[in-house]
Amino acid sequence: MTNISEFKSLPNANEPKMDHLTTKDYKDVYEPSEDSYLFIDSLQKDYENIKEMKPFIMLEIGSGSGFVITFLAKLLGNDGSKYYMSTDINPKAAIASSKTSIENNVHLDVLNTSFVSSIERLKGSIDILLFNPPYVPTPSEEVNEGGIVASWAGGINGREVIDKLLPQIPSILSKKGFFYIVLVQENKPKQVISILGEYGFSYKVVGKRKARNELLYIIKFYRENNNNNSNYSNNNSNDNNNNSNNNSNDNNNNSVN
Repeated sequence: MTNISEFKSLPNANEPKMDHLTTKDYKDVYEPSEDSYLFIDSLQKDYENIKEMKPFIMLEIGSGSGFVITFLAKLLGNDGSKYYMSTDINPKAAIASSKTSIENNVHLDVLNTSFVSSIERLKGSIDILLFNPPYVPTPSEEVNEGGIVASWAGGINGREVIDKLLPQIPSILSKKGFFYIVLVQENKPKQVISILGEYGFSYKVVGKRKARNELLYIIKFYRENNNNNSNYSNNNSNDNNNNSNNNSNDNNNNSVN
């Protein structure tokens, strides 16, 4: 694995402490990596839009170590006015997420379940939905292996798990909700954008970075009637405003390959 110092961005005051997890833990649980750090950077950059939306219920699907959802809780505040949840199909990841929240003084309800199973009552009320899916293209049979493999094995085009969730997004999100997802070029992001577009979602590329042999994207989806994205240009315009960081190769334009 690439040394974290090679891709980690500037220190972030809200970055969770992770010293409680060891190399042994990371044999069974996905360790924060390039995509994780791009994810928290992107949430930080989108903070004003998130704050303006006034979210109440936040959920991360496939939380792994709990790094990203704990970051979000520290970013937005953990004063009891917001509700943070995470799910993971890997029981050891669920335990790790719980430990991370406790170590960082964050209240997080963690469920060992797939997607949003067991929380049907909250459908239509999730204001912030986070998903760093298993996006690596693999043979289909690897998708159901479980354990640490479940954190990265994405099947054909890395899309098999992603495609199971996409049709559920309209019923999971609140009317004002934001959905943030990690994708790589091999996942054919334009197709994902098109699929959710058919459900009435607009999009914004809030993070983009080259990491080793991957081109990572953090794409945010929101309903077209959501007016809380005043800082965003129209998706159909040619947005070529690159706000690049030379050290991280971030690219904040709204284009996908």
